[in-house]
Amino acid sequence: MKVVVQRCKEAQVTVDGEVTGAIGQGLMVLVGVTHEDTEKDAKYLADKVAGLRIFEDDEGKMNYSVMEVGGGILSVSQFTLYGDCRKGKRPNFMAAAKPDIAEDLYEQFNRELRDKGLEVATGRFGAMMDITFTNWGPVTLIIDSKGA
Repeated sequence: MKVVVQRCKEAQVTVDGEVTGAIGQGLMVLVGVTHEDTEKDAKYLADKVAGLRIFEDDEGKMNYSVMEVGGGILSVSQFTLYGDCRKGKRPNFMAAAKPDIAEDLYEQFNRELRDKGLEVATGRFGAMMDITFTNWGPVTLIIDSKGA
């Protein structure tokens, strides 16, 4: 699994004109799943995301996690994280997991975060979504459960 984590001041996702998820201060997280991923990957990434110390303390050092600042998470499924652009002009998405497998692991990732007491808002799996957010910093990190 792979996530793109962006510290944000606020974030919102809309599907067909309806807001399906919104948060204030917290993390905007794009979540991609590949074929070999398991529940172990979902748990690893949820632990990592929840504990990332990327919010500043009074001295301007990144010392606090989203849990410590009482922030929320907007989690959005994103199969295009596994797009391969090495050949040609059109990305190849063969590395992305099939929707049924990807959805289960995406939901497991979200459950793991909620089990830690975090507010987790989401988009709608497989839907065309519009996402708006204010990247704060900016702070953007890419984390792969395989360490790549």
